[in-house]
Amino acid sequence: MDAAVIVVGAGPAGMMLAGELRLAGVDVMVVERLAARTGESRGLGFTARTMEIFDQRGLLSRFGDIETSDVGHFGGLPVDFGVLEGAHQAAKTVPQSATETVLEEWATGLGADIRRGHEVLSVTGKEDSVEVEIRGPSGVRTARAEYVVGCDGGRSTVRKAAGFDFPGTAATMEMFLADVRGITLEPRMIGETLPGGMVMVGPLPGGVTRLIVCERGTPPQRREKPPAWEEVAAAWQRLTGDDIAHAEPVWVSAFGDATRQATEYRRDRVILAGDAAHIHLPAGGQGMNTSIQDAVNLGWKLGAVVRGRAPVSLLDTYHAERHPVGRRLLMNTQAQGLLFLSGSEVQPLRDVISELIRYGDVSRHFAAMVSGLEIRYDIDGGSHPLLGRRMPDVELTGHALIRRSIEALRPARGVLLDLTDNARLRRRALPWRDRVDLITARPRELSGTSPLAGTSAVLVRPDGYVAWAAPGSHGDLPMALERWFGPAI
Repeated sequence: MDAAVIVVGAGPAGMMLAGELRLAGVDVMVVERLAARTGESRGLGFTARTMEIFDQRGLLSRFGDIETSDVGHFGGLPVDFGVLEGAHQAAKTVPQSATETVLEEWATGLGADIRRGHEVLSVTGKEDSVEVEIRGPSGVRTARAEYVVGCDGGRSTVRKAAGFDFPGTAATMEMFLADVRGITLEPRMIGETLPGGMVMVGPLPGGVTRLIVCERGTPPQRREKPPAWEEVAAAWQRLTGDDIAHAEPVWVSAFGDATRQATEYRRDRVILAGDAAHIHLPAGGQGMNTSIQDAVNLGWKLGAVVRGRAPVSLLDTYHAERHPVGRRLLMNTQAQGLLFLSGSEVQPLRDVISELIRYGDVSRHFAAMVSGLEIRYDIDGGSHPLLGRRMPDVELTGHALIRRSIEALRPARGVLLDLTDNARLRRRALPWRDRVDLITARPRELSGTSPLAGTSAVLVRPDGYVAWAAPGSHGDLPMALERWFGPAI
């Protein structure tokens, strides 16, 4: 084998997955068609859940000073994300180029093998491996791996070569995105709906301004190269009346509202993650964030299977958990597109939803949906409110090294958090100590409404989701440990 896992694509999903696999002790090769990172800003910022994920792995400090905000929107309608108690605020202005740099340095520091300037030509599944034909600087060669993961974007070569179905709807409109210098415009952070379309303006670091322009009635084009800046400036002037042709374009792109999702995320030894598995209107910056979360859900599971610590059936939970998340993502971005990009005929609907958002429960619902904090995986059996949900970050006492629950997830291992110093409970978990850390500590302070109130112990998966809790889980602890971490040693 050339590597246990070959990851195709060195974007945020591919780099996150490579790092997760290395934390699991798996040899990984990342194959990337481009010879160097593009440096393009593309996806901006992180949702609250992605902020938590980076915090889980100790990555937040690598981004330096991050500007955060609790101001968000749903389809251009303002939503107060500050209603989500105990959550990180979202990061607003981190360009995708910075995200890719941080994740690549992290993954390579852990030992990932990154092969840039290597293009995948074909993918062929075998009974015990996958063969990947790759064209690189030295010519064409065939590499073998136990598994191949396509993180190679919406036009995924891996998805097409492996025969995945990718149903959905084609683009009906075209939008422009541009980062420019040399202009001063009033910020329109959540966008502005105009008679002819929609525009958005946001400041970026280094004196750069991000523009998004959507002119209604503009049919999608199959472009071989990015649109000219003059085309973007002309559309802006038609919509706003302002002439910005004198601005200096840093980067210009076009995108559409195509919506598609793979019917399955795994076919035997070939797996899809990120945009290779789902494409949609980039509303609220959810695409990159969902892709990163795909990688974190998959990484520890694939690592456990490759290392022989868990059965192959564990990989079935990747599709079972992430496909519904992707389906819901497509639903909410389509809804936002209708609100944001339609004409005056949709104004009554905008007005009604704006009224509903004033209710706290509705505001929390929209904020949790867009931020990724609403996710609840189907963890069999039990009434505990945390089952299948992310473990909240709480301050802990009584442990020499761990001060916050989120810090316990830094090694990307399972965590049994014993909140009542229960020696019998810990003895039952000892046979899994090579995969699960046993931590005894107490919450420093909990409100009466905290989902941890009255909880004596929680079993947290490496991705930060609760797999078992006491009291409230139907099955006992060893059953949960075996289900998620394989047979005892």
